[in-house]
Amino acid sequence: MTALRHDWTRAEVCALFELPFNDLLARAHAVHRAHHDPNAVQVSTLLSIKTGGCPEDCAYCPQAARYDTGVAAHKLMSVEAVLERARAAKAAGASRFCMGAAWRAPKDREVAQVAEIVAAVKALGLETCATLGMLSAPQADTLKSAGLDYYNHNLDSAPEFYGEIIHTRQYQDRLDTLEHVRDAGLKTCCGGIVGMGETREQRAGLLQTLATLPEHPQSVPINRLVQVAGTPLAGTAELDPFEFVRTIAVARLLMPASMVRLSAGRAGMSDELQALCFFAGANSIFYGEKLLTTGNPDVAHDQALFARLGLHALEVEPEPGTAHADLVAADACCGDGRANCGCSAAA
Repeated sequence: MTALRHDWTRAEVCALFELPFNDLLARAHAVHRAHHDPNAVQVSTLLSIKTGGCPEDCAYCPQAARYDTGVAAHKLMSVEAVLERARAAKAAGASRFCMGAAWRAPKDREVAQVAEIVAAVKALGLETCATLGMLSAPQADTLKSAGLDYYNHNLDSAPEFYGEIIHTRQYQDRLDTLEHVRDAGLKTCCGGIVGMGETREQRAGLLQTLATLPEHPQSVPINRLVQVAGTPLAGTAELDPFEFVRTIAVARLLMPASMVRLSAGRAGMSDELQALCFFAGANSIFYGEKLLTTGNPDVAHDQALFARLGLHALEVEPEPGTAHADLVAADACCGDGRANCGCSAAA
């Protein structure tokens, strides 16, 4: 099994990108198979629990208040409204429920509200993930105490390209939040966006930065830019699909044990392109018709694609000591022993 490294150089990563396509995919798939079930895909659902009105100027984001994109601002959803969506996600086969809020940096009272939501979703037997913007160390501790499993905070791009995309926060701000999250004992979900006009070397720089963090992110979302009218990146030349597959393959080689996720942009990918990505090392997707404010393939289409490829959704074992684990151990749900059976007793 390939050893984990945290000392990758930019030159080494660029050399991986330059490999012949078939050689790169063969190497990436061998590493993927050594660390993961090659036919299992972790399935998450992403819900925007507070939409729009963000003061940031991220050039790709339709939720930035300064851009006219047609996205209306909405306040934080209630606990019961989020739970309704979480139950539906679980019934559709999701094992992780991710919640996004368009804040630059939430206030303590807002974190307390999200913590209440997290605890309720966790009680359903789902893994929980949140993305709320920049966090302080005490805020990260609050979310951990509520039962949050993962915190998403993407680096977005290579350090030298970052200033072309965002001006309202610094790269170090992102690194600081990731440090607070790790120190709190939370798992990190951290990746970036490709197709924003960056060079191949800058794509290599993003992956190198991720792979040289003190701990590899447990989940690495690779987003393919979704161009939204009204944002500064609308009209950007689209990334070559094979270059996107290369990015997935290099991410797998650099971070062998991490879950590499096909995130935003999947609605514009053919089934054949997605199949190549799964072979190259992608083993996580978002399920559902929408990612925050952008489109996503529907559940039925994903289930049909899984069936065609012989893939199955990765099931997550419940944590010992949780209410859901106790139900499963006592055979109190529908009796088939699956942690994500979705029956009312298990919820």
